[in-house]
Amino acid sequence: MGSHNINTFIFTLPVSEPGCQSGPICHNEDYLFDHTSLLCNCTQHGSSRHISTSGRFHTFAKDIQVPETQIKSLSTNLASARTSTAILALACLTAQVVLGGSQVDTTSLDQAVVEDNWSQTCVAQPYCIVQPRNAKDVSVVIRIIDFFKVKFAVRSGGHSPNPGFSSIGSQGILIDLQRLDAVSVSADKKVATLSPGARWGDVFSALDAHQTSVIGGRIPGVGVGGLILGGGLFHTSGRFGLAADNVKSFELVKSNGDIIKASANQNADLLWALKGGGPNFGIVTKFELYTVPTYLVWGSILVFGVDQANEVLAAFDQWQNHGSDDIKSTAAMVITLDVITVFLTYSDPVPAPPPAVFAPFNAITPLAVALPPMNVTFKAINQLASAGTPDTPARHDYRAFSSRIDTALTQEIYAFWRERAVAARDSFGVNQIFVVQHIGEGLRQAGISKGGNALNIPPGRQQWWTTLIDWTNPEFDAQARQVSIDTTTRWSQRAKERGVDLPFLYLNDASRDQNPLASYGAQNLAKLKAIAAKYYPK
Repeated sequence: MGSHNINTFIFTLPVSEPGCQSGPICHNEDYLFDHTSLLCNCTQHGSSRHISTSGRFHTFAKDIQVPETQIKSLSTNLASARTSTAILALACLTAQVVLGGSQVDTTSLDQAVVEDNWSQTCVAQPYCIVQPRNAKDVSVVIRIIDFFKVKFAVRSGGHSPNPGFSSIGSQGILIDLQRLDAVSVSADKKVATLSPGARWGDVFSALDAHQTSVIGGRIPGVGVGGLILGGGLFHTSGRFGLAADNVKSFELVKSNGDIIKASANQNADLLWALKGGGPNFGIVTKFELYTVPTYLVWGSILVFGVDQANEVLAAFDQWQNHGSDDIKSTAAMVITLDVITVFLTYSDPVPAPPPAVFAPFNAITPLAVALPPMNVTFKAINQLASAGTPDTPARHDYRAFSSRIDTALTQEIYAFWRERAVAARDSFGVNQIFVVQHIGEGLRQAGISKGGNALNIPPGRQQWWTTLIDWTNPEFDAQARQVSIDTTTRWSQRAKERGVDLPFLYLNDASRDQNPLASYGAQNLAKLKAIAAKYYPK
């Protein structure tokens, strides 16, 4: 759905989001180097390597402002450290000495922080937790991690279901970015500055006070970091592009602790890579986004029965093929096992959109009108859209697929999916949804006009499919995921037979076994690898 956090960053120390600046996610296949070289669950060469002489540690400790009174005792601990656990403990202690106990939790970890992942598939108990307050703090902890060569993970929103993407077990350090949550707007309201630990619900609430908006996330609980790094699909992306396309600059902490900026005027290649290239380049600590000239929009939410699925799918495709030519219009469709919800928006505060735009949907009698046609803010739309989302702890997964528009095939695959999804619910208590997202040429051209991005989205009309799967019993993990795996396998086969297949996978919707970066094409993947190597030259 374009809102899953890949919430992740990965870069090599050699080390790893879609999070990881989560809450994007970092897929094992997203790694630009080998899987041992990434910032999500990263390590530097392993703890068996001889780390340092006491003299080198003394110099390092002074450089990161360890009090002189503490350097001797830490040096003594280092000299006696003979196991990976002892070295990890010393890394955590050093971070605590520099940043303070309120920012580094080393004993009796706060379980509310440990478990602050959207999916229980990602919850793990780290050795210690660091909660930096600014880029300088992030720099310090990364330098400590680099010095001691220990494993770590990074989490901003934690909205990823992929195990290990924004969490780590007792073998490493969790860098939790939730205290980097500032949101501000420039005096001329042309730029909004966001921190990675903010959630999109908080962002739109803050922007509402200034009557302005940005291209961001559609689900309030998703974190800023991962969504932008993976692309970021929004209600008005057909007109303005992805969230990443609208970034003016990134502030980033490199794997050596240096703090740099990526913009059109500084490190422009890195700016391009961070627009959809995922968490392969450092920990982003600040995002400057251009605001968009759309605050109030026309919106309506319609509810249909699942027995109307073929009609709704046909109406959606009529809009995809015709109504979407008006790039101010957006239709979003979510099919659960019990009901179908269609979200219609028009990115101008008009009394009504042009009649032809949403005519296919108006021809079907809904079960209910959840939101009568009116002018609303994105904050209100997002709140309504997420109102039915359960907030109880659960296990989750999602999956990505893309194809050209083919109504008969989509109806066929929906029937294939539904039969298996109903059986999974009845047998294993698994709930899942079927979501088709329109991607038009307007979105792609908006990205190109704003400097381009790393995704290499194919030209022409297309649709990105995703699902959200919820269950509670870990014994049924395989069964819960199997329906979506079978669905995309079947869809790929049939799409190839009908000549409507596309190789592209949207990173923010990709599951743990998928390889979205490879779908960007060999040329873009090679370019991303070269940029990652440039900014991590070790």
